[in-house]
Amino acid sequence: MELVNKKIQDKLQEALDKRLEASLYRSLQANDALIDFCSNDYLSFARSEKIKTAVTQTLQDFDFLSGSTGSRSISGNTVFAENLEKKIAQFHQAEAGLIFNSGYDANVGLFSCIASKGDTIICDELIHASIIDGCRLSHATRYRFAHNNLSDLEKKLTHATGTIFVAVESIYSMDGDSSDLRRISGLCDKYNANLIVDEAHATGVYGENGRGLVNHFKLENKVFARIHTFGKAMGCHGAIVLGKETLRNYLINFARSFIFTTALPASSLINISCAYHALEEVNFDNAFLHILIQRFKNNFKGVDGVYVIEGESPIQSVVIGGNEKTRRVAQQLQAAGFDVRAILSPSVPVGKERLRISLHMHNTEKQVDELCSTLTKILSS
Repeated sequence: MELVNKKIQDKLQEALDKRLEASLYRSLQANDALIDFCSNDYLSFARSEKIKTAVTQTLQDFDFLSGSTGSRSISGNTVFAENLEKKIAQFHQAEAGLIFNSGYDANVGLFSCIASKGDTIICDELIHASIIDGCRLSHATRYRFAHNNLSDLEKKLTHATGTIFVAVESIYSMDGDSSDLRRISGLCDKYNANLIVDEAHATGVYGENGRGLVNHFKLENKVFARIHTFGKAMGCHGAIVLGKETLRNYLINFARSFIFTTALPASSLINISCAYHALEEVNFDNAFLHILIQRFKNNFKGVDGVYVIEGESPIQSVVIGGNEKTRRVAQQLQAAGFDVRAILSPSVPVGKERLRISLHMHNTEKQVDELCSTLTKILSS
């Protein structure tokens, strides 16, 4: 047995060594003392004392279990969870919704069961890994179209067979740019395809009271399914798939990542509920976030081949190029007090390694200015 264990350990170490040699090695780090320019907490809800107080008060006022006790199909379902799903669906102007434990679980569960062999799923080439994994589990034919290239999408649609699904992100997590949802919706109508939109990075930032980009363009009735995750601007955890009541019932019966997982505990559900209350009822104005976005775009112009990917979202991607150089710039920014992380290949294409700078309500104009000037000095040295 010891010999077998040594062989597998050597195999794992060999794979790690190869990643290290290729500058692809990942490691975990915690930079709590630095100025946050890397988290997805765009609205600063994760650090909101008002939401924290509301969650604590609700837990004290009602007799909730500390744990989930099981999957929702057995013992983990509650009236609170079902009412919360109805509340969120109503907020996003959808017929029904089903909560999953994370955005990854939601996408894997949805895409793995919604299409079968003989059907076709067409994804933007920059679609999130969770959707790619779900598509692979479905056994459906999968095509990729060039990022935001509608001509290429239409070309793929002409080759599609069976039931057709088109999957896009409203705001792309690595580039920070947006989909042309109106034109994509029109193509789906033309080819009788079902549009699925991952709203992870648009929730809380776009649309009326943060309802998302689908809401911004009034396309709720044109989209087959929407995925809203709670771990970004909502500042908590989990996700919901929105659509018709039939879709909800189908996922309860066929989405394995829903069926075979322990339900979210009451504390998580209450956090989600309080975050939505903040969006819906608090007089919240996120205009300052967009002021910071424009300030960064105006102040940092790029130097020596370094450029910012065009986009109006809180995600501003500064393409450096090269894993080692990108990692080095990130380390220098961290040494200067800014928590900025390097995004390296293979997470992004080779040659497009970047700094993924996230802007938040808790950042200040002064911090953004200092970040821009420090980054410019580093790149110019």
